[in-house]
Amino acid sequence: MDKKISKKKWTYKKISYVALSVFFAIFIVYFLVAYQNKSTLKIDPSKVAFSNVEQGDFQEYIVQQGEVVSGRTYFLDAVEGGNITKIFKESGVQIKKGDKIIELENINLRLSVLGQENSLSEQINRIRTTRLELDQNFLANKQQLAQIENQLQILKPQFRRDSILFKKQLISKQAFERTEADYKYNIKRKVFTLKAFESDSVSRVVQIKQLHTSELSMMENLDGVRKILDYLVIRAPIDGQLTSPQLQEGQNINKGERIGQVDITGVYKVRVPIDELYLSKIKQGLRATTEIANTTYELQITYVYPNIKDGRFDVDMQFMKTIPKGITRGQSLRLKIDLGNPSIATLIPVGGFYQSTGGNWIYVAEGTNKAVKRQIRLGRRNVAHYEVIEGLNPGDRVIISSYSTFGDNEELVW
Repeated sequence: MDKKISKKKWTYKKISYVALSVFFAIFIVYFLVAYQNKSTLKIDPSKVAFSNVEQGDFQEYIVQQGEVVSGRTYFLDAVEGGNITKIFKESGVQIKKGDKIIELENINLRLSVLGQENSLSEQINRIRTTRLELDQNFLANKQQLAQIENQLQILKPQFRRDSILFKKQLISKQAFERTEADYKYNIKRKVFTLKAFESDSVSRVVQIKQLHTSELSMMENLDGVRKILDYLVIRAPIDGQLTSPQLQEGQNINKGERIGQVDITGVYKVRVPIDELYLSKIKQGLRATTEIANTTYELQITYVYPNIKDGRFDVDMQFMKTIPKGITRGQSLRLKIDLGNPSIATLIPVGGFYQSTGGNWIYVAEGTNKAVKRQIRLGRRNVAHYEVIEGLNPGDRVIISSYSTFGDNEELVW
């Protein structure tokens, strides 16, 4: 007898359809609930700052504080030490080249100079005595040659006469031999004396040259020694303004000690300390601007100091066209230094929003009464703008003021 098989009411396919329908219904309900419960904060639009996203030139720059310094400075260092006996010029006055500034006294230096002068004078005198002896010896040799030549002028004709007379037996052999011996002796004497004179003359020329060179050197040394005492009077090397510390008569100044400087008036540059983070971006030729008495002046970096101290390095900047009237050494200037050429970029103004978002998101206005959170990515920045890499387009309207009172709300309404 066959068994009747009952048909199943819940098939796998039917169960799947039901489960899918239930899941879809739950998802719809969740979405509606989530949408209705989306975090929203009502704000007063008059208390926040809005700005439009724009496309324009992005100029990377930094703002630094610089100090006006003299364009040309000559430092005053004490070549020799001593005690101040007289002060001729005070700090801050205008001086002319050669003006006396201070006078020093150094007894030990004066004694040392006196000793050196005596020693050099003695050496110069010895050189002159040696040269005089050489000249006297030269004259003596010439005189001796002249005497020998004179003897030969007498003996030569006498020898000829005696030779003739001796052949005719008119004089004795003894008399002839005496005349012959004297004549031949003086001939040999002339030869030897002439050779010695020629040798001495060559040696004398060399010696005279060496003595002359030594004498000139000694004279220069003597002049240099005498000028040492001139260093006890410190004079202005150029025309300009004197700057020096407080000096007093009787004060001891060490050798090599810096006692002040002379600045050429009317020639100025600006020295600017910059954070070492910008060292790779700062180079000669970069330009900057500063405002003095409502007038903008252009400057250019002329020198970058390689030394870093306390995390900063210095640069010197020169005014490009005109030097502002009335500026003084030590005056502070606020400078905007351009770090290269401008480039086209999408820009938003710098604002307080960055402290809360880190530049990762921003509230973007939608319509007329709300703003929603949007993810963004920022790039470079300067004092006025951020460069937008992605997430915003020109024309978007964003909130750039502080988000400190907005919490984590996804949407702002007003």
